[in-house]
Formats: sequence, C-alpha cells, structure tokens
Amino acid sequence: MAAYSLLSTLSSPFSRSPNRTPKLPPLSLTSTSKPSFLFPTRKLSLPSLHSLIFNQSKNSSNNNSSNNCIVSSAFDSFFILCTSLALSFSLFVTDVGPASAFVVTPPRKLQSDELATVRLFQENTPSVVYITNLAVRQDAFTLDVLEVPQGSGSGFVWDTDGHIVTNYHVIRGASDLKVTFADQTTYDAKVVGFDQDKDVAVLRVDAPKDKLRPIPIGVSSDLLVGQKVYAIGNPFGLDHTLTTGVISGLRREISSAATGRPIQDVIQTDAAINPGNSGGPLLDSSGNLIGINTAIYSPSGANSGVGFSIPVDTVSGIVDQLVKFGKVTRPILGIKFAPDQSVEQLGVSGVLVLDAPANGPAGKAGLRPTKRDAYGRLVLGDIITSVNGKKVTNGSDLYRILDQCKVGDKVTVEVLRGDHKEKIPVTLEPTPDET
Repeated sequence: MAAYSLLSTLSSPFSRSPNRTPKLPPLSLTSTSKPSFLFPTRKLSLPSLHSLIFNQSKNSSNNNSSNNCIVSSAFDSFFILCTSLALSFSLFVTDVGPASAFVVTPPRKLQSDELATVRLFQENTPSVVYITNLAVRQDAFTLDVLEVPQGSGSGFVWDTDGHIVTNYHVIRGASDLKVTFADQTTYDAKVVGFDQDKDVAVLRVDAPKDKLRPIPIGVSSDLLVGQKVYAIGNPFGLDHTLTTGVISGLRREISSAATGRPIQDVIQTDAAINPGNSGGPLLDSSGNLIGINTAIYSPSGANSGVGFSIPVDTVSGIVDQLVKFGKVTRPILGIKFAPDQSVEQLGVSGVLVLDAPANGPAGKAGLRPTKRDAYGRLVLGDIITSVNGKKVTNGSDLYRILDQCKVGDKVTVEVLRGDHKEKIPVTLEPTPDET
C-alpha cells in the first residue's frame, strides 16, 4: 500500500488525499532488478518529495521489509533528483562560451616537406640580418645635422669574424650603417669593401661570437632549372620572412645598379624578392647558400614573379678579395667605347673605341680612338671584333671575356681598322685606383 502511495505521490502530488493509505502490491524477492515504478518518468517536485517522506514516516509501523524497500527507493529517487538539479544549475550559472569551445582540435600534423621548410627557416634565420642605411642631412631651418634612414635591406653572416655580405646598392651613399640581428640587437657596421660592378659589399660588426652563425656556402655551377629555392630576408623592416619558389632560369644577365656593367650567370627565380630582400641569401633545399638576392624585374617596383640572384661562385671570389685586400682587382683594357646602338647604326658588329688613354693598356698597345680631323669630320677608331679568338658583338661580350682573365694576362685583340682587320696584343692592367 505504501508503494501505491509512492506512485501517487510521484504522478500527482497535489491530488492525493493525506488520510488515504493504499495497499502495497506484493514484491518479488527473486528478482534482482528494481521495480519500474521506482524510476518515475515525470519530473519530481519538492512537494511530492515532502509527501513521500511524510508517508514513509507515517507507515513506519507497518511491514519492516516493505518500509526498507520504500526508503531505499526514495533515497534513489532523491539522489537522481539532486544530481539533475546540480547539473542543471551548473549549466545555468557557468559561462559556456561559444559552441566551438567544446570542439577538440586534433594536433596539427605537417607533411615531411613542410617540416623540412620550417626547419630550414629556423636554422638559417639567426644568420640573416637587417641593414639600415643612414645618411647625414642638415635641417633647412635649424641647420642641425641629422642622420636619417635613406634605405634598408638584408644581409647575412659570412664568417665568425663578423663579416656581413650584402648588395652594394643597399649601402650606397651611407654615412653610417646599422646591422640588426634576429634577436633585435643592433651593432654599428663598417664597410670593408665593395664591388660596384657585381653589386656586392662586405661589412664588419663587432658582435659576440655566439651571435655570428655563418650560412653554409654551397655551389652554383651545378644548379638545375626547376629545383626548389628559398629566399630569406627582412623586407620593409618587418620580421624575417621566407619565400619559396624554383629556379626559373640560369645564365641570365643583368646590369649592375651602380655602374651598368653586366653581371653574368645570374640565377632567375620566381621566389618573391621584394625591395627589402635585397642582399639576403638564396638557399637550396639543403640550406646551403647558392646566391644573393639582388634585383627584381618589374615596371612598378613590386615583385612580379621574376627575381634575380648573383650566383655564389661569383660572390665567393669577390668576398675573398674584399676581406683580404679591401678591394677587387679586375683587369681592364683601358678604353671607353660607344653605346651598342651607335655601332649598330654603322652597320657593323663589335665595340667602337671612343677613347684609349696613352697611359692605359690599350693606348700602350696602339689601339686608335675615335677623333675628328682638321676639318671637323669624325674619324672612327678601332672596332674590336674579338678577344683571344672569342667573338665580340657588344659591350657585354667584352666584359664577359675580361671577367675570365686576370691582371697581367696578355690577350690578342682583333680590331677592324678602316677596311681591314688587325690583331694587336694587349697586356691587361688593373684600374688606376687599384695600382
């Protein structure tokens, strides 16, 4: 009967008569499962729970085994009720936040090539520096002399002696230079030497040995079109950046930004080379230096997918001379020649000699310059058509041949003089300021 009172309490607590005592249905002692009426399907309320406890107290003088079962069932129901209330309350008062907070993000997995790229960037970033070019300016109103930034670029550590390699156009016209490492420490830099023709410069900083991490020097003679390359720099004064691409072409030729002299065997790449990347390293997939990022081809000055790097084989020889002697000893013929367009208008192929100073190699050998006669008429000088049997069609060809020679070498210069050709031996000498 008490069980019937319990069922009535759980289903309709406010319609039950408090004086009515229903009979208890018989319970099976052989069953191990709890009766279904002990787990109500309707929500319990506090009045029904109070009535349940009251009925259990009122009928305590009845059958003891029945009362024990009812008390156990009541406590089970009470436990379920408390658990439900506690869970509801916690969800109500807790700031759950967006639903995405319950989404468990799986750990990020990188592919093997991505891991290799990340490792390459992390290992070589400490070797790349940011160079600030400062110039002296005088204020127009106060007449104070100030140092203002006039340019910037990138560079990289060459050795543990503090030598930094960059482009010459990055430091051109600077009165003071600052070099900033990856940890944002800045040092004053001094110019060791530069080569305007190849757009290479070497600086030196007095930095601790632990900050000087040279980049491994590679080889550029065995590069192939299509292989991956990586350019690290510090464009626009931002933190270090990495751009990737492939070698688009080899043995390209560009002109030096300082002298206009051609630079041969340049590497063409589609890795983004922004203005601030100038002087930064171009690396292969092993992290070895294969070139110096030096220029981009774009009418607007922004990267257009065509960048150029000076090959490391050319850079190595220049840097070694700059570190040892502070200058580059390059052989010259000692002439001034006409623009290629002027020679083409004459209908001939070669290099027209405009001037050959008497104290220069060509003048000593007897090459004739262009001049005017007594009546003011233009008399063309010698037109160089070959050097050591190698054909010369323009100024670039002449520079390319001379780059393969050394000071003191004797070369055979073939010239077109009037209507006949002559071969003249010339001993190459260094430029006058290098003697």
